[in-house]
Amino acid sequence: MRAIARSISQCRSALQHQACQYSSGFVRRQKLLTNTYSGFVYKHANNAEFDIFQRPRFSVISRALSIDAAHVSNGVADENRAGPLVEYERRIAAGELVDGDACQVGTLRELQRLYDELVQSADACRLDRYTASAKSGRSRWLWSRFIPQSSSSPVKGLYLYGGVGTGKTMLMDLFYDQLWRKKRIHFHDFMLDVHRCLRKHKGVEDPLEVVAGEISDDAILLCLDEFMVTDVADALILNRLFGHLFSNGIILVSTSNRAPDKLYEGGLQRDLFLPFIASLKERCVVHEIGSAVDYRKLTSAEQGFYFVGKDLSGFLIQKFQQLIGEHEAGPQEAEVVMGRTLKVPLGADGIAYFPFEELCDRPMGAADYFGLCKKYHTLALEGVPIFGLHNRTAAYRFVTLVDVMYENKARLLCTAEGTPFELFEKIVTISDAQQMAPRTSSRSRKNDDSGLCVDNELGFAKERTISRLTEMNSKEYLEHHAATIGEKSSQEGAIHDKTVQA
Repeated sequence: MRAIARSISQCRSALQHQACQYSSGFVRRQKLLTNTYSGFVYKHANNAEFDIFQRPRFSVISRALSIDAAHVSNGVADENRAGPLVEYERRIAAGELVDGDACQVGTLRELQRLYDELVQSADACRLDRYTASAKSGRSRWLWSRFIPQSSSSPVKGLYLYGGVGTGKTMLMDLFYDQLWRKKRIHFHDFMLDVHRCLRKHKGVEDPLEVVAGEISDDAILLCLDEFMVTDVADALILNRLFGHLFSNGIILVSTSNRAPDKLYEGGLQRDLFLPFIASLKERCVVHEIGSAVDYRKLTSAEQGFYFVGKDLSGFLIQKFQQLIGEHEAGPQEAEVVMGRTLKVPLGADGIAYFPFEELCDRPMGAADYFGLCKKYHTLALEGVPIFGLHNRTAAYRFVTLVDVMYENKARLLCTAEGTPFELFEKIVTISDAQQMAPRTSSRSRKNDDSGLCVDNELGFAKERTISRLTEMNSKEYLEHHAATIGEKSSQEGAIHDKTVQA
């Protein structure tokens, strides 16, 4: 046994020496990107038959519309582009951005600090490795049985939280586009990918370690948008997953509407989630964006796709027919997740028509909506109701649907019983309910408004949904969508012509 132990020790030593030589052979290469932004809209107009929800005219830059490659100097960063704060000031001087408030500038200073630390510690953070590791996630797991590895990054990440429309995504864009060896993804997408990979590695001793290895092979800088935990299945694995990720050197930069201590508040088995919050606060600097301005609502539109009123099904069908033109609409199917298909009542030319009940009153989730957005660039949704206690589950699904459509730059044509604000007027947090009436949050009082829904998660999420619905109805958003569809059609036409000629 001693001889065997000596052999294993010698083998481990040799492997460590070889791994050291292997990792020292990487060549530094960085790719820098810049984004161009365009603003969004709002104006209110009334019609005798229905209201068109629109916005007050104003110009603001909010979402990335194009990405251009930038010059790289000496393998680290262009001398003329020294981080997000400098790029922010350049864009303001060029008139590409409106002058931000003090809260945004304070957040940019935090992002600039993180950027400077990452540039100075590029070698220690392994940001100089421009290709993925030669070892797959499963091989990494086997490798770690022989050589225990734990290499947490010397640089802490950043957790940005604040109200909706305060510019979190835009500020993250400015930071993200200055760096390399990175991955940017919405939290919904991220967790869907994690669960998909867990199923793929079912049977391994610790599949979470394998999945974490695959993620960190792909990128060291992980940027997650809209960090919000509502699913108990996500909550129960986040601590172990990020424990492995942080041990692999992952640096997390995230945006959220909620402070870390408020994540998954009131959720099932939250005590098992609390260690993740402690880990998150240990590995990230927590910074609040305190701006009270919703920049998404400082936008302009002349024609919208959000119509307020009752009994507008005939009108929506007419609008749907106008959009599909000469194409013939009929029942279709869309593949959504794991081979499942979703029946589409009417579909044609990349546009799908649904009554609200079929999309949000049935057991559906983010994966189903992602599948729809892959096949259809526009959804016509009939009859969005006012939300309250009686249809809280449908409200959750509608929030998820809007999130998925927004992240996929999809277009929403809908009729609703009220403006975005009116749809969620009866959804309140516990704190809001207590301010309205000291006992409103208690179920024991019979005289409370029976339609009021006291729900912390939904109460926070509604602000984001209202803001996104506002932006999705803006002139700029709709023009960008039309341009994207036109460009895609031109590309498909060119491919078709080449195929015919061949």
